[in-house]
Amino acid sequence: MEAGLFDLSGKTALVTGGSRGIGFAMAKALAEHGADIAIVARDEARLKTAKERIQKTTSDRSVWTFPFDLEDIDGIQSLFENVVRETKGVDILVNCAGTTARAPAEQADLDSWQRVIQVNLTAVFLISQAFCRHRKQVARPGKIINIGSLLCHAARATNAPYASSKGGLLMLTKSLAVEWAKYHINVNAIGPGYIQTELTKPLWTDQDFDKWVLSKTPLGRWGKPEDIVGTAVFLASPASDFVTGQIVYVDGGWLAML
Repeated sequence: MEAGLFDLSGKTALVTGGSRGIGFAMAKALAEHGADIAIVARDEARLKTAKERIQKTTSDRSVWTFPFDLEDIDGIQSLFENVVRETKGVDILVNCAGTTARAPAEQADLDSWQRVIQVNLTAVFLISQAFCRHRKQVARPGKIINIGSLLCHAARATNAPYASSKGGLLMLTKSLAVEWAKYHINVNAIGPGYIQTELTKPLWTDQDFDKWVLSKTPLGRWGKPEDIVGTAVFLASPASDFVTGQIVYVDGGWLAML
């Protein structure tokens, strides 16, 4: 196998939601494989900590941070332009930022529905659109990686807004892959299974829910953010140059079992 197949040297990756959890793990892994990193997240203090942690193990990598709430969809174009000015160009876009609102569907309020759709789907479309225009302008290829969910494929009670946003994200991934192949932009998605993060702590510390997850996962454990990074590096690297419009489920076998 060619030694440089997973080498990201000379590339710059923009990771939304990159200050913690899965987003941080991917940002760190991309840096360890040679990429410079731009991170977008709401919390400035978390961004600072993430930057320090990445540079601690990859001191020769540039890391930029951009505090921004992707719910502000009107500001996304300006955000992206600012990232390009600071970094001199973005080769890889990882759309990881997301939110949820849990409630029985008959009780879900419109504000919560719209917020989830805006962050999980509309914001992804707008920043991907800005990325495409940028890559066309510089006449260079690009890679987009969207972070989906098991709920791209199956539903669970009390998650109608989130499942709808992730189902839409899957079709957005396929649509953009088909349309932007002519610009040499690969668009793929990763569907994490149940992953232990700070945000999912209420779930994995709930004994009944934990037992349910383990009973449904053939590999018999929750995933870790680090379980996602190999797929992310593959989809960001030359190793996946002939892969587009796909979703890779990293779920411990969850979807394979009845």
